Amino acid sequence: MEVTIDKNSGYCFGVEYAIKMAEDEMESSSKLYCLGDIVHNAMEVNRLSSKGLVVIDRDQLEDLHDCKVLIRAHGEPPETYRTAIKNNIELIDASCPVVLKLQHRVKSAFDKMEKQSGQIVIYGKKGHAEVIGLTGQTLEKAIVVMDDADLDQIDFTRPVTLFSQTTKSTKGFYELKAKIEEKIKEAKGILNDIDFNANDSICRQVSNREPQLQKFSEDNDVIVFVAGKKSSNGKALYQVCKGINERSFFVENETEINLEWLNPEDKIGICGATSTPMWLMDQVKDHILSLDKNSIKAII
Repeated sequence: MEVTIDKNSGYCFGVEYAIKMAEDEMESSSKLYCLGDIVHNAMEVNRLSSKGLVVIDRDQLEDLHDCKVLIRAHGEPPETYRTAIKNNIELIDASCPVVLKLQHRVKSAFDKMEKQSGQIVIYGKKGHAEVIGLTGQTLEKAIVVMDDADLDQIDFTRPVTLFSQTTKSTKGFYELKAKIEEKIKEAKGILNDIDFNANDSICRQVSNREPQLQKFSEDNDVIVFVAGKKSSNGKALYQVCKGINERSFFVENETEINLEWLNPEDKIGICGATSTPMWLMDQVKDHILSLDKNSIKAII
């Protein structure tokens, strides 16, 4: 067997930056609170928890005082910063610069749409940490759309400005854009810049991985995609692999690998999401290389 790790997989800049900030802070502090999982990968969360990172939710934040809290790469709504000031909490802000820039764009667009009786629509997963931060810029008035059923929330006779969660599929965004354009034409008979403004706000570090993963999936007989089950980016990128290579398998760690997936002569490619640590992909590779080739052959 030949086993290769995709050199383009692993943490994006934003996640890597947040984890580095957390580790640096914990070198001088025995406990650091983190608002939500620092990354959507249980293995990495457990590793950092053993070093003193304590995951809390927003309700628990309200009860904390005089401590340090890390804001992860996903960003936070304005309410979080107000709570920190009220409770004398020092925020270690590891918000991804790409997400922060998008928050500012959404806030500016919302202010403009309010004057035009328009609507902010966000292509993303309702309840996702980044989406909560984005809707917070709109006084929770933004409409979050994930699939066709969600389009019923939009009034297509009023102006629409569309943004995307930074980790969503580029293909999905442009499919949604086309559907909204069609709905506006049906409702108003015409479509112009006043009616609809679409902003492709997907992170290029994320979107560029799609063509890279397509080629990687073509070059290998089997794809082992490593990601946390909570990772939206992981689910989207896995589907990219599956669309090219039917023998693509999603695992959270090496214990989920099934011998029946593999042949002794296979070229096996290991890849992952922007929330997948390289050490975990190395661990999966070492596990596959340690497998008894005769056992694999016997099962098949």
